[in-house]
Amino acid sequence: MSHGKAKRPTIQDLFTDLQDGQQLLSLLEVLSGLRLKPEKGKLRVHHINNLNRALEILENNYNIKLVNISSNDVADGNAKLTLGLVWSIILHWQVKDVMKNVMEDLGQTNLERTLLNWCQLSTKGYEKVDIVNFTTSWRDGLAFNALIHHYRPDLFTYKDLVGRDSLSNLNHAFDTASNQLGIDKLLDAEGK
Repeated sequence: MSHGKAKRPTIQDLFTDLQDGQQLLSLLEVLSGLRLKPEKGKLRVHHINNLNRALEILENNYNIKLVNISSNDVADGNAKLTLGLVWSIILHWQVKDVMKNVMEDLGQTNLERTLLNWCQLSTKGYEKVDIVNFTTSWRDGLAFNALIHHYRPDLFTYKDLVGRDSLSNLNHAFDTASNQLGIDKLLDAEGK
């Protein structure tokens, strides 16, 4: 097993490596600064105890509401609910830190709403872009391209994309993010 910077094991498989709760407690230790020594046993009861402790810390110390996610789900390697847990942690720490100034300016406490507001502010004035949600507002690919263009206008001319088909625009955004910005493709544009 390889180790990261702080002599902590690196995660190879998100769904299996989080099952015993030790990696999750280690992550929370780094993020929170708390000392969180996990139970080292190999029995399920030890895993559940570690996971329960991690979930309690998230809820009690950081007010992260984990709807329908239990320690059993993570211990069982439930992919959808484990991803939900990881997404909640990302939202709390990453988005909260990045969006701190915007949140203060807007008086927002809901991180999703804050992220939506950031997207709206970053794409304000872009032709054919009206971000009102995280689903339909992104389907034609222009919002993704506008976000990229707002921060890196040197990479392409936004107006060249207006009027093109959705699939072309989506592929343009994802390819630009991957090839020019080193952002891994997490979505695939699919023709309908």
